[in-house]
Amino acid sequence: MAEVRIDKYLWAIRAFKTRGEAAEACKGGKVKIGQVNAKPSKAVQTGDVLHVRKGSVTFVYKVLQPIEQRVGAKLVPEFAQNLTPQEELDKLRAPVETFFLTRDRGAGRPTKKDRREIEQIWDAIDFNDIPDDVAARFGLTEDDF
Repeated sequence: MAEVRIDKYLWAIRAFKTRGEAAEACKGGKVKIGQVNAKPSKAVQTGDVLHVRKGSVTFVYKVLQPIEQRVGAKLVPEFAQNLTPQEELDKLRAPVETFFLTRDRGAGRPTKKDRREIEQIWDAIDFNDIPDDVAARFGLTEDDF
């Protein structure tokens, strides 16, 4: 077996949970072979380098052997080599800052004055001034700031 459809291959190496998701990623321009966008029906061959964008992370895989059937996670390294740079993988562990501002029910949309006050509050927050006990609880280190 020398060639396999790229959507099947990405599903088989567990880059996507379903073949439909893999096909949608291809149609959406999130999958490239080399530097060229790949359609779902594009065939992959041994030695091809695939760039797969999922969220903010771009994974890079080298095709070691084309495969059509989905395999267990332990067997994936026989068929694909993960060449994803470490800085891309670090994006997966980046802390996500969430901040909620609430308004009283029925207060309507914020006025221009309200928006200015919200921006002042937001600018005053120092995300680097997180207490050590809170940082430890979430597994954050000095390098995360």
